[in-house]
Amino acid sequence: MGNAVQQFFAVKTKIAAAEREAGREAGAVTLVAVSKTFDAADISPVIEAGQRVFGENRVQEAQGKWPALKQAFPDIELHLIGPLQSNKAKEAVALFDVIETVDREKIAAELAKEIARQGRAPELYVQVNTGSEPQKAGIEPRDAVAFVARCRDIHGLVIEGLMCIPPADENPGPHFALLEKLGKEAGVATLSMGMSGDYETAIAFGATSVRVGSAIFGSR
Repeated sequence: MGNAVQQFFAVKTKIAAAEREAGREAGAVTLVAVSKTFDAADISPVIEAGQRVFGENRVQEAQGKWPALKQAFPDIELHLIGPLQSNKAKEAVALFDVIETVDREKIAAELAKEIARQGRAPELYVQVNTGSEPQKAGIEPRDAVAFVARCRDIHGLVIEGLMCIPPADENPGPHFALLEKLGKEAGVATLSMGMSGDYETAIAFGATSVRVGSAIFGSR
C-alpha cells in the first residue's frame, strides 16, 4: 500500500494548492480519507503517514475494523458518510465522532435518544439532496434550513454542518454554491462537499471538509 501513501500526499498537496488558489487559509480544509471496503492493513500505512480523519459508509463494516485502530491511534476522528438506519443509531453514536448523514426526522429523534442515553455526542451534519434525486438520501434543499431548526429546537441536537453529494452527471459547482448558501441561512460553519473527482472545485466554493477515497486508496 505504499502507493496509497504516495497518493495521500499527492491529494494533500492538491488541497493546499486549491486553498491558495481560492484565497483560503492554509489548513482551512479537512481531508476525510474514505476507507470504506478497505481493511485495517490497507488503512494503517495512511494512518502512519499522518492522516487522522477517516470516513466510512456502513456502521457494521466500521465496527469490524475501527475499534482496534482507534485504540492504537486515539486521536483518530471517524466520520459516518453513508446512510444511517434508525436501528443502527446506538452503534453509530458509540463509534463515530461525526455523523454526516442526518436526513430525516426519525433519525434525528433516534440520535437524540442515544446521545442522551450514552452521554456521547458526535458532531452532526444534515445531508442535503441538492439534486433532488429520488434514489438519493438527503433533505430537499427547500426544507433544509427548517429541518436544521427542528433538529435544534425539537430534538435538542447540535447541528454543526451540512453535507451533499451532487448528481454524478452534473457540474458540481452549482450544487456546492447551493450548499454554501444554505449553510449561511442555517447558521452552520461546516460544509462537507467534494469527493475524489471534484474536491478542488468544492474548495473553491467554500468546502471545509472533502471526502476523498479512490484518489488515495485506488478503485474498489
